[in-house]
Amino acid sequence: MSPHSDVTKRFLLATKRAEINALQLVASNCQVVTTVSELIHQLQKERGISNIFLSSANRRFEQEHKDQIDRGIRAEELLRSQLKAKYLHSDEISNNMRLLNTITLALQGLDYISTLRYKVQKQELTAIESMQAYNQLIKGLLSVVFEAADVGSDPSITKILVALFNFIQGKEYAGQERACGALGFSKSMFDQSLCESLIQLQQAQTDSFTTFEEFASNQENTLWHSLQDKNTNKQLQQMRTMMQQLADGSAISSEISEVWYELTTHRIDAMRAIEEQLTSRLLQVAKQRVEQADKELLEHKKRVKKLGPKSPLSPELTLDMVLNISADNIPKTYNSQLNDLADNSLYDLLREQSENIKKMTSELELAKQAIAEQKTINRAKLLLMQQLNYNESQAHRALQKQAMDQKVSLAEMAGLIIKVTSGKN
Repeated sequence: MSPHSDVTKRFLLATKRAEINALQLVASNCQVVTTVSELIHQLQKERGISNIFLSSANRRFEQEHKDQIDRGIRAEELLRSQLKAKYLHSDEISNNMRLLNTITLALQGLDYISTLRYKVQKQELTAIESMQAYNQLIKGLLSVVFEAADVGSDPSITKILVALFNFIQGKEYAGQERACGALGFSKSMFDQSLCESLIQLQQAQTDSFTTFEEFASNQENTLWHSLQDKNTNKQLQQMRTMMQQLADGSAISSEISEVWYELTTHRIDAMRAIEEQLTSRLLQVAKQRVEQADKELLEHKKRVKKLGPKSPLSPELTLDMVLNISADNIPKTYNSQLNDLADNSLYDLLREQSENIKKMTSELELAKQAIAEQKTINRAKLLLMQQLNYNESQAHRALQKQAMDQKVSLAEMAGLIIKVTSGKN
């Protein structure tokens, strides 16, 4: 007979409480991600409308531009209010250093959005300058979604966050394609450079949506494949082909810009429906995981209470086995005559908890592999931008081309570039 100390029992329960605290934090981050995705959507629309508004010298989309700015302002106010409530007026701030830093950078960009809007309204920016400014704002907000996925501690939630990040990123590339196309039509011509940018954005969409499909649910994949089969997508492909045929600079009616904008907007709005499906499932799963962990804690408390102040060791546990217990080596009890004892054994509770943590860690590593690959790609692009004076789009295209030429994945090519560059330094 050997007593289980009260401290041992308390630490076992503390482990479960730590899991609950982590889940609650992740659930809170998921709520912020949902609001961030809405602001990104509104800014994407604002970017496209601003392009046509600027390119037409205020002749088209004037009222649409004002209405969209109002929607963007409301989405931003909601996000700022939520961020203050969740991170500046609660204890959650102490556990979110990386995420908070990413939010700070995103907010720093948003602090200048009123200036951007004023300059667009006064025609003090070109359509390209406006588009690049909006791209940077959206990139900062996308980083918040990415960081929320990276700091996640639950595999079921992290998988959804990875799917969501890649889907929003693919949708962002679709939004940039919309803006670039609108620019070409508004100028009544497409040149080789613009056509090349459009091809890059189309390939970037493919890359992002491929990763999304890997982590999405069957229902979300069905919705996505259904969208691909719609007539709108076929019309989009026709317009893409037409634009590439105009790479020699042939003139085209600027009025087609509105047709292009409506077509691409219809597609992006359909994407938004899938995005909302993802965010809805994200919040639902996060809530369910917290509730599940709460129930498990109550069950653990009941089982620990049944142990009493002293609890006998299972006969099958020798002293040597007890002294060598670890997270990967917790013996199981098999004596059928001691079922009641086995069910209530501290060792059974400890084994169950350790196996659960081990399983979650393994699944989390698989989910975060995509995040690690994205980090590698981002780092390689940054190196190309620094060494070759590329902008981000050029760096991405260079990385894509090298990956295709060498018949390796984008992440593998990025890793090779980092390795070669590191070897030179």
